[in-house]
Amino acid sequence: MGDDVLGALLAAFPLPTLAIDASERIVAANVEALTLIGQQALDRNYVTMLRQPALLDAIEATLQDGKARTTRYLGNDGAQDTTYTVSVRAVRGVGRDSAGIAMLVFEDVTHVEQTSQMRRDFVANVSHELRTPLTALMGFIETLRGPARNDPEAAERFLNIMQDEAERMNRLVGDLMSLNRVEGDERVRPTEVVFLNDVLESTLRTLRSLAEEAGVTLEREFGDETVHLIADADQLKQVFTNLTENAIKYGGSGGRVTIRVMTSTREPALRAPGVRVQIVDYGPGIDPVHLPRITERFYRADDHRSRALGGTGLGLAIVKHIINRHRGRLRVESTLGEGATFTVILPVQKSLA
Repeated sequence: MGDDVLGALLAAFPLPTLAIDASERIVAANVEALTLIGQQALDRNYVTMLRQPALLDAIEATLQDGKARTTRYLGNDGAQDTTYTVSVRAVRGVGRDSAGIAMLVFEDVTHVEQTSQMRRDFVANVSHELRTPLTALMGFIETLRGPARNDPEAAERFLNIMQDEAERMNRLVGDLMSLNRVEGDERVRPTEVVFLNDVLESTLRTLRSLAEEAGVTLEREFGDETVHLIADADQLKQVFTNLTENAIKYGGSGGRVTIRVMTSTREPALRAPGVRVQIVDYGPGIDPVHLPRITERFYRADDHRSRALGGTGLGLAIVKHIINRHRGRLRVESTLGEGATFTVILPVQKSLA
């Protein structure tokens, strides 16, 4: 089989594929392989083009003994690091001198690696979040059994702290369960008709006492227009409760939080009729460096303050998944010293005055 025929054969392969002959030259490669390792690879020595020791060893060994091998190849597509599983197989009776070739097939497993890394990060984060309150509880229990055994005042103080730590763990477990549910439902479209105003009014009633305690005025800017959505009412309330509660806790120094509703016959972000619900605070704002990552699990713009206020670092991740389920968008804008605006954009079934 000549190089032209071999090249035509490899061109039909959907994965990056190349062939190396006994003289250690790359004698054929499809477009995908050339894109991966370099357009100048043909007829070059494979060592100069591939360079990664584990892959070079696998190719050399397969050319010598004809046994199949699997190894890895690390690359970069310009936007991110990539990982490939490379199958190295010997094909006898093929090549310029019919001595045989080694055929390499590259399978992109970057997404698998990323998923695995996310899982490891998630377990590490959960372990870290639970370790702190558990360590505190164990320490206070030991103290109550020992030095503070006969000290009622110390016991009362420690028990209060222990209750706070237990409640923190309970919130974390609750948010983890909630995140699991919304991730499971993310691909299931809601089916019930929901009146947006009713959801927002219910949210404001729920948070009124919290706002009063914080000295924050909740401003309502959504008129009497009835906005109909195909949605999950409980999940939407969870979204607006989370965002408004965050505005009260982290932006409450501004003295007020505004909940604003704006409808549009053509929402640019959706290319369809939509509604924007904005939760605006006038507090210290969020440093722009944090905005791209603010919806990641366990990511906190102000870690110490968030923990002090009872945050688990999962609230905005839950919000993001719920909005995704409703085919909506979340936008976050902030200027330091001037507050933050969280905008939820949702498709509208119909809007009636």
